[in-house]
Amino acid sequence: MPQKIPTTVITGFLGAGKTTLIRNLLARNGGKRIALVINEFGDIGVDGEVLKGCGDALCAEDDIIELSNGCICCTVADDFVPTMTQLLDRDAPPDHIVIETSGLALPQPLVRAFNWPEIRTRVTVDGVITVVDGPAARDGRFAHDESAVAAQREADDSIDHETPLSELFEDQLACADMVVVSKTDRMSGPEVEGVLGGLGDRTRQGVHFVRSDTGGLEAGVLLGLGLSAEDDLESRHEVHHHHHDDEEDDHEHEHGHDEFETFALTMGEVADANGFAERLAAAIREHDILRLKGFVAVAGKPMRLVVQAVGPRIETYFDRPFGGEPRATRLVVIGEAGLDRLEIEKAIGAAAG
Repeated sequence: MPQKIPTTVITGFLGAGKTTLIRNLLARNGGKRIALVINEFGDIGVDGEVLKGCGDALCAEDDIIELSNGCICCTVADDFVPTMTQLLDRDAPPDHIVIETSGLALPQPLVRAFNWPEIRTRVTVDGVITVVDGPAARDGRFAHDESAVAAQREADDSIDHETPLSELFEDQLACADMVVVSKTDRMSGPEVEGVLGGLGDRTRQGVHFVRSDTGGLEAGVLLGLGLSAEDDLESRHEVHHHHHDDEEDDHEHEHGHDEFETFALTMGEVADANGFAERLAAAIREHDILRLKGFVAVAGKPMRLVVQAVGPRIETYFDRPFGGEPRATRLVVIGEAGLDRLEIEKAIGAAAG
């Protein structure tokens, strides 16, 4: 029987650093051909576009697949299993598959899906990695901006589980084989040790803890755990099981989706990257924008500027040349219902200079 293809599941809340971790993993992949499945949120596939900019021959564009029809753990039959089958049926299957879940995905049902008849003899869960925002955990929060995580949830009406977000965080920890504490370069040594100690009390025995800064981690650290997690579901206790395993359990979901909204905007080039980031932070504060992400065309620069903002905290970096793409700035804005879209567009346009 052919050897099963290993798959790594990477989970963690919005802003924890999953995309940065995976981008660095792809750039330092140790010669493996890695296929990536991304569970995206929003009108523009920002995370997928960021990762397609890794610029490596072993990170080809057709090796990155985005699932944008909702939370991956809620669309197993419609999206996940067919996608996995498509990857496995290729003439040259990948050496390893990495799944970046939405921060809202329950990891246990996704791991359980690897026992579906269509794929169970062909693929295995190498390990489950949960990324935790170190500074947020230090401050007693499950995410840097908990309201932004709530907005992401409320705006996605495909989600069919209503686990409280704090308990969803516990589920992510309970399912983990490795916990990556991100942004440790923003913390003191004692603060990091305190976070590691606190998380250790909330995870299974034998879970590995790894520190990560903006430099990321090599593939050899994250891949090759060989744990066959789908055969070890009993130990991955679900704190709050509200997931529908029975297709007949179909009812209306009370998410309150009208409380949050998201929209995309497109505009031209930005004159100055640093000035734009500063003015954009001011616009985010003024209009209570919870989350903003996208790509910016900077005048005189051949490469795209990636912008990721959780609240007024903004991270930017150049990822790859535009190539044949239009030199346009494309952003996704997420906030509470009642956003003044015209005023926000005007403020962001003014920030562009």
